Amino acid sequence: MALEKQTEMTPSDTDALLGRHETGVLSLARDDDPYAIPISYGYDADERKFYLRLVSTPDSEKRQFLSSNPDARLVVYEEDEPTYQSVVVTGTLTEISRDEMTVEHVEQYGDAKRPLFEIWGESKPDLDIKLYELRADSISGRHIELSDRHD
Repeated sequence: MALEKQTEMTPSDTDALLGRHETGVLSLARDDDPYAIPISYGYDADERKFYLRLVSTPDSEKRQFLSSNPDARLVVYEEDEPTYQSVVVTGTLTEISRDEMTVEHVEQYGDAKRPLFEIWGESKPDLDIKLYELRADSISGRHIELSDRHD
């Protein structure tokens, strides 16, 4: 039987995990309707902000959710048996207009490696590439250690 030892991660541990990774699952919600997508992000640990480059098409569900100012949750995890760690970020997703772009933004979006160039079934004029910032309201992490117990 496997025993589980679960501990809360410290802020420096969550920052380290978020800094080691560049992908996660972004979940958006409006009313009672959820939507989740894999994304790439850049992370600024000092500001506890995430930078995302999101691509959508005119009729996509993603575009509909993004235009509704949804609540946002980002999940990033790693597994290296017998250890499992996950970080959950809740916050506000805000579109960054080109007029608001700073050198710092450009550097952070450079860390969001996907999508850079992707092959889409739609023609390029139909693709909408927008930059977003996820400002964390809360960041929490769990560290789980499994060990086998033989009775």
